[in-house]
Amino acid sequence: MSIALSLCLITVFGLAAFGIPVAIAMITGAVIYLAASGQDIALAGEQILQGVYNSYILLAVPLFIAAANIMNAGTVSDRLLKFCVAMVGHLRGGLGHVNVVSSLIFSGMSGSAVADAAGIGKVIINMMTKDGRYPQGYAAAITAASATIGPIIPPSIPMVIFALVSDASIGFLFIAGLVPGLIMGAVLMGLNTLRAKQLNIPKEPRIPLREIPKITWDAFPALMMPVILLTGIYGGITTPTEAAAVAALYALLLATLVYRSISLKDLYTVFKYSAISSASVGLVISAALIFNYILATENIPTQVAALIATYDLSPTEFLLAVNLLFLLLGCIVDATTVILVVVPLLIPAVNALGIDMVHFGVITVVNLMIGLITPPYGILLFVINATTKIPLKAIIAEVLPFIAVLLGALLLMIFNADLILYLPRAFGYAE
Repeated sequence: MSIALSLCLITVFGLAAFGIPVAIAMITGAVIYLAASGQDIALAGEQILQGVYNSYILLAVPLFIAAANIMNAGTVSDRLLKFCVAMVGHLRGGLGHVNVVSSLIFSGMSGSAVADAAGIGKVIINMMTKDGRYPQGYAAAITAASATIGPIIPPSIPMVIFALVSDASIGFLFIAGLVPGLIMGAVLMGLNTLRAKQLNIPKEPRIPLREIPKITWDAFPALMMPVILLTGIYGGITTPTEAAAVAALYALLLATLVYRSISLKDLYTVFKYSAISSASVGLVISAALIFNYILATENIPTQVAALIATYDLSPTEFLLAVNLLFLLLGCIVDATTVILVVVPLLIPAVNALGIDMVHFGVITVVNLMIGLITPPYGILLFVINATTKIPLKAIIAEVLPFIAVLLGALLLMIFNADLILYLPRAFGYAE
């Protein structure tokens, strides 16, 4: 390791330890590296601009963020919740099932775990804790756990970023997330059924059959968004980036013309917060672009691949080792940073071992989403704590079993690549 790289890493970790945002720490470390290695520090700006302007796929990120925020601001979430209650609310642990199913549906619109937890999550927690039907900690824990499905079922912002650094097909990454997302939903609902019996939670009354058609009709336009999105991509009508624009426009038309649930003032607020969120993600991506230039200059990816080769790992052993690393990193670092900084180091080894990049991409995102609910970092735990004021200690105590079943689902995906690759192959994916 060169002196310049050592100074860079010391700066990045030192600033991050003092609470400086990771993106700012990375950019500062990059500038110090360029200065210490005798390179023009203007290279930092050049690498960022070239990376951003040459990555058409990145336009999908702010568009998906805008679509999710528009959905949250209108009455779309409420209509979807009523539909989910009508479908599964009468089962044992019904509102817990509603929580999971609503996340499965909403994930087809937002592509963001945080958007899911902060939006529809707050509403369903209030429903679950009303009149003390569910313990607060349990309601918050299952909400956090179900929100992890958001970036697995398409659209998915983390998968867009993974495609950026790996050159994997974003379309096939999207479709590969469908089955894993359903598996995650199934294990969460299974655990919820068991816990509902343990907590002796009574069944909710069944929605009268005569009301179901109206509830379904009210939710139908919102339920069509994932269908329109996936039909556009896999029908060859739109690129994934164009599909993101269609999703944002469709959400806007739903909220303003169909449901008429959002005012011009609300729309201004939605766009403002969408711009702020997009800028935050963009700053991390920009920092990673210059940081990846440094790693390439130092030939780090090749060195990592050579190091792994010396251990003579099988593809399965490599995947298990990498997933253990991701689980540890996911506890303390956000998913975007891991994908942008760590994944590029591993791609040469993934290719050398013959591991399918779509399979690797999906299990990477699933792993990092589990990290969002894993203490001590667990950003989703903090989001729900901030929006509901439910004590963090109570949430953590209840979330551990959910982490366990999600890890079981992850292992199933690691050992059985066909679960992930079956649908992409059916749509013409050639490994």
